[in-house]
Amino acid sequence: MHGVHVSLITPFTAAGAVDAASLARLAGHVLDHGAAGLVALATTGEAALLSAAEQRTVLEVCRAVTIDRGVPLTVGAGTMGTDDTVRQARERAPMADALLVVVPYYLRPSDEGVVEHFQAVGAAVDVPLLPYNIPYRTGKQLHLDTLLRLLDLDCVTSMKHCPGAIDADTLALLASGRPVLCGDDAYTYPMLRLGAAGAISATACLAPAACAGLDLATHNALLPLVDALFAEPSPAVLKACLAELGLIDDPAVRAPLRAPRRETVRRAMAAYRALYAEVDACAAARAACGIAATTRSSAASSCAADRNHTS
Repeated sequence: MHGVHVSLITPFTAAGAVDAASLARLAGHVLDHGAAGLVALATTGEAALLSAAEQRTVLEVCRAVTIDRGVPLTVGAGTMGTDDTVRQARERAPMADALLVVVPYYLRPSDEGVVEHFQAVGAAVDVPLLPYNIPYRTGKQLHLDTLLRLLDLDCVTSMKHCPGAIDADTLALLASGRPVLCGDDAYTYPMLRLGAAGAISATACLAPAACAGLDLATHNALLPLVDALFAEPSPAVLKACLAELGLIDDPAVRAPLRAPRRETVRRAMAAYRALYAEVDACAAARAACGIAATTRSSAASSCAADRNHTS
């Protein structure tokens, strides 16, 4: 997997039901503006707070969009137990191109137990797995050699790596040449420069073109937005911003999450506008120098279209 894959929120109606129309609209929007694929039923999508029927609705909407656009759909799966993860993986695999499977959380099994967990899940389904390594949430810190072993499993295609910092193990993991996707939005640009294959990003729900066309200036302008979006438990601030821009109809999150403070949303929106002002300034500077923007170095024209759509 390469490029930026957007970890989608799950929008709700004012009455509390899954808002399929808003979800389809948002999915199409991020793909229009540079996303390489979609990720459904991950943490950003409040998957654990949805009923089985609601999860099915989310999958049906996202699968229809990805089939229409010819892009991959990665679906979140996984619990703390292997048997239940296998059950969940089997249920979701028919709608997925890959499964994002979290490292077993809370129990803190041995590294060998984690490897066996992924081997069992991989043997149960016919789509590839992306281990989701996020030790600051799971409570399980995997050794570097275990991360490399997971990436070498036949059933594994890549890994979502959220180390919370670019530490020594992350440097070694990226230097190994194995396919790693950054899962910490603040570190996407440096990890890409160090060899990451791409990213799975929640911020890309709001700023897909900027996230898909990162250069150093865009990265620096993006950091205040990332900081604001995650200043309160995600995806509350993200949903509020998406609703303010008209990309979804309602900002509601489900308990125990709660609506964000208004000042946090104002800070995020100010950072969003500053981001696109920076993108425009960089595009103007390049144009003045006669430098053609490339997809890799700039997504300025796409960003402009993104901003105009939501203004």
